[in-house]
Amino acid sequence: MNLLATTSTVAISCYALLSTVYRSVQALYAQPIEPLLADRSVETYVLPSVDVIVPSFNEDPRTLSACLRSIADQDYAGKLRVYVIDDGSENLEAVVPVHDTYAKDPRFNFIVLPKNAGKRKAQIAAIRRSSGDLVLNVDSDTILAPDVVTKLASKMQDASVGAAMGQLTASNRSDTWLTRLIDMEYWLACNEERAAQARFGAVMCCCGPCAMYRRSALLLLLDQYETQFFRGKPSDFGEDRHLTILMLKAGFRTEYVPEAVAATVVPDTLGPYLRQQLRWARSTFRDTFLALRLLPGLDRYLTLDVVGQNLGPLLLALSSLTGLAQILFTRTVPWWTGLMIILMTAVRCSVAALRARQLRFLAFSLHTPINIFLLLPVKAYALCTLSNSDWLSRKAVQLPADGDKQVVDRKAVDRESILERGQRPGSHRRIDLAPGRSRRVGSETLCRGESTGRAG
Repeated sequence: MNLLATTSTVAISCYALLSTVYRSVQALYAQPIEPLLADRSVETYVLPSVDVIVPSFNEDPRTLSACLRSIADQDYAGKLRVYVIDDGSENLEAVVPVHDTYAKDPRFNFIVLPKNAGKRKAQIAAIRRSSGDLVLNVDSDTILAPDVVTKLASKMQDASVGAAMGQLTASNRSDTWLTRLIDMEYWLACNEERAAQARFGAVMCCCGPCAMYRRSALLLLLDQYETQFFRGKPSDFGEDRHLTILMLKAGFRTEYVPEAVAATVVPDTLGPYLRQQLRWARSTFRDTFLALRLLPGLDRYLTLDVVGQNLGPLLLALSSLTGLAQILFTRTVPWWTGLMIILMTAVRCSVAALRARQLRFLAFSLHTPINIFLLLPVKAYALCTLSNSDWLSRKAVQLPADGDKQVVDRKAVDRESILERGQRPGSHRRIDLAPGRSRRVGSETLCRGESTGRAG
């Protein structure tokens, strides 16, 4: 049984050493520097046109309305177009009034897919119909600060930049203890991990809620993006990470813009949170294999980053498992393992509190037991089920009714009647993409394309 104690001690010591080196270098590189283009006003050059792509699936109408309102209120002085894609939602009847409200704005276009095709295919359906110089992907539950488009477009002045992401926060941060914890997790992921990667122009994942791409680069990669496979099966989640890796593989820089703030809805209970983490873990493992080929051409820090993010959790899991086994079989406490975990948690939370200048980050210590007892097992399960492409998304549809929500069956929604009603004045910009048909609405012929796939 001494083997258990020795293994736990060695594993946690190696983890502590790796984590200390990795976090210290990360904190150093995450420090803000003066960007080369920061002082160059966007007024001194021709502003690029921007297409905002908003895929929506079973979204709460109020949440979608808040998202579209934040886009409509952007202070961007250049040409802005918005493409909202309903990806076969079961609550189409509830979101149609939201569509109608913004259809009166000539910048807004609405695409309705006849059945669920998945987020990636919904994005591509809009990208192929748009023509702006820059493409901004926005999740339907995300609210943008008024200057997000301006800030991201400014970063894209550099022709070598293929993609840029903004800083994410939790719009429902104050709802539960979990949303508060996730909000801190997002701050650390953006202002430590992404900020350090951006020092070398190699953000490894431009997050889906708010990420801008250069169209000329995007078009070169669109076919690869659409037809991602893993072990012979279509891989249709993790679209943001995969597209970012493709950008880096094509030789473009990927950047992080902390001034471009976007607030997104995060899970408020453990069930949805763990399902989200499972999906993200599978995506991370899949695309890490692809990213390994890029490392020789990137700064050595990126190699440390990949090692720290993948080998670190493995060492922590090994030390935790052997420590628990030591308690069960020998009735002895792995004090060294426990002490190191406590010390490392205290140091990290204290440093985060100092950097963010917010004492609330001391409470991030709660993330440690969640990580050890919930997230590490989820990651292990993800690694064992990499071929599973289930999105694990919400299946039921919730519609507001007198301030409350009620579940509505899919069959209760007559899509064709909704689409026909949607053709009244003020909603002529809706496009229904049903296979093999077209129809004329007003003076426009709205062509219907193909869409196949599964829940997204």
